[in-house]
Amino acid sequence: MSEFVHIPVLYKEVLEGLNVKPEGVYVDGTLGGGGHAKGIAERLTTGRLIANDLDPEAIAAAKEKLGALAQKVIFVHDDYKNITKHLDEFGIDKVDGILLDLGVSSYQIDTAERGFSYMKDAPLDMRMDRENGGLCAADIVNHYSAAELTKLFEEYGEEKFAKKIASDIVRARVKKPIQTTGELSELICATYPVGFKFGHPAKRVFQALRIETNGELEGLYKAIEGMTRRLKPGGRMCVITFHSLEDRIVKTCFKQLEIDCVCDKNVPVCVCGKVSEIKLINKKPIEASEEELKLNKRAESAKLRIIEKK
Repeated sequence: MSEFVHIPVLYKEVLEGLNVKPEGVYVDGTLGGGGHAKGIAERLTTGRLIANDLDPEAIAAAKEKLGALAQKVIFVHDDYKNITKHLDEFGIDKVDGILLDLGVSSYQIDTAERGFSYMKDAPLDMRMDRENGGLCAADIVNHYSAAELTKLFEEYGEEKFAKKIASDIVRARVKKPIQTTGELSELICATYPVGFKFGHPAKRVFQALRIETNGELEGLYKAIEGMTRRLKPGGRMCVITFHSLEDRIVKTCFKQLEIDCVCDKNVPVCVCGKVSEIKLINKKPIEASEEELKLNKRAESAKLRIIEKK
């Protein structure tokens, strides 16, 4: 078992973006290694932090990391998309800030038995929450049809050779089920045309399987929209994404919340009644500095978007 080490991405930028008030109520929807949560908790006096994660191992490790600061924190084991339900349970109507760090933690990648990494041989799992069962990546690889796998790899992995990889997977699993990350990675590497290898050939397929296994994009737009509406006026929301699919959804949602009136331009008077709900703090996403990238290469694809509730 790996130690739960996680270098928080864009740490300084997130804490500045949230503009933490000592008496405020904040939500960390994706607790992970607890790095951002610790920074928020350190800035609270009478305030509270609701810290949520789908991975029970993350919650246990974060409690240890936070130490005495954990007294300021309410821990929730669930998908962050359900956080508004928990706010209702706690009797919390509005909050001062929300953070979503949508990446996989370093611990999850580095712990071989979790099955997230194409660099380490392990059972092909990839579930964030292993306590509640559900499909694992091996179930998807061994039971989805060739057409379903092709669509998955194209849409969630943006993989050029999706059809060929899916076809080779289906052919291979007839002889023997594909049960480990090593078996799948080796198959993908063998499938890839030699001249097209840019980075590791398995990277995009593993991303697609992880997204599908955990339903990462399902309901993301609706969840962000709902959470934004639980902010107090002047409250901030920070969202960190790590691939274009997530970022596109976040960007589209924020843009829709920002605009006034969606009536046809030929209509002389607004009849839709839509008003702008937020303002964008940064028009373009904030990315990691060169200094941060030297310390944490996994911050390379991170994009941070910050909004403020009107």
